[in-house]
Amino acid sequence: MRTSALVIGFAAAMGLSACGGGTLNNIGAGQVGPDEFAILPTRSLSMPPDLAVLPAPTPGGANITDPNPRGDAVAALGGNPERLANQGIGAADQALVAQAARAGTDPQIRERLAQSDAEWRARNGRRPLERIMGTPVYQRAYAPMALDPVSEQRRWQRAGAITSTAPAPAAE
Repeated sequence: MRTSALVIGFAAAMGLSACGGGTLNNIGAGQVGPDEFAILPTRSLSMPPDLAVLPAPTPGGANITDPNPRGDAVAALGGNPERLANQGIGAADQALVAQAARAGTDPQIRERLAQSDAEWRARNGRRPLERIMGTPVYQRAYAPMALDPVSEQRRWQRAGAITSTAPAPAAE
């Protein structure tokens, strides 16, 4: 009698708890709330010392009162926040870029490489045991294309290249 009353009471409690159905306090309900860290306060409005130095307005562009957390962090660490802006190719790198582009460039290179990589991985996919265990195929698939750093270092040193950061070649 006591056991059956306990079972009935437990079943009633479970039935009543299923009636709640509210997701207000259910963290695992999958409801996404606002991200309080995504809200950044704007800077206070102030009158600039000279109105002639203000940038020209750009529709959809940034405002001088908009928050700039990366720039603020760079400035706090003693850097120049203006260096974060894309200013094109620097003067020191123009010769390097010209040398690299001497035979022309392919504007579709990323798409072509992604397509050929996908085709290669489709041909050299996971083996059945790798599929079952869920292991990646990356290391095995690209092992034939990887360079051996020691043999490559020796090859360059034999060719007379200066490898100042590399240790001296071991005696063969």
